[in-house]
Amino acid sequence: METVLLRAFTTIPMYAMGFAESPLYLYIFFVFLMSKFVHSNIRFHFGWLQYVIATPRFHHWHHGVEKEAINVNYAVHFPIIDRIFGTYHLLHNRWPIGYGVCDESVPSGFIKQFLYPFSRKKSKPDGGATVESRDC
Repeated sequence: METVLLRAFTTIPMYAMGFAESPLYLYIFFVFLMSKFVHSNIRFHFGWLQYVIATPRFHHWHHGVEKEAINVNYAVHFPIIDRIFGTYHLLHNRWPIGYGVCDESVPSGFIKQFLYPFSRKKSKPDGGATVESRDC
């Protein structure tokens, strides 16, 4: 659903502004390819290009569990956006040590992970949610 809404909020205004269908399809295809690229495990060093376009190592920091990876690298295509807003983080030749949600116990397995956001959290006696803490 997120992908449908995101594409609708970008392509419908472009269509309303008079863009032809072929550039819109090209844009959607480009975004699809970039999404696959930045989420891949390609560990190639892209040199100067990593400062111009989002690369796997740049985007992987966005998903990292380290404290230094929190609230960084939001740019979808161009890291200059994160530089402007002070959220840029790219350490030389280093990748995050782990990925996911820190301080939260996420179940193992595809089905359990899929259903996890729809499940109720068990509460502690003091009313707080039960969270299995990990050392991030």
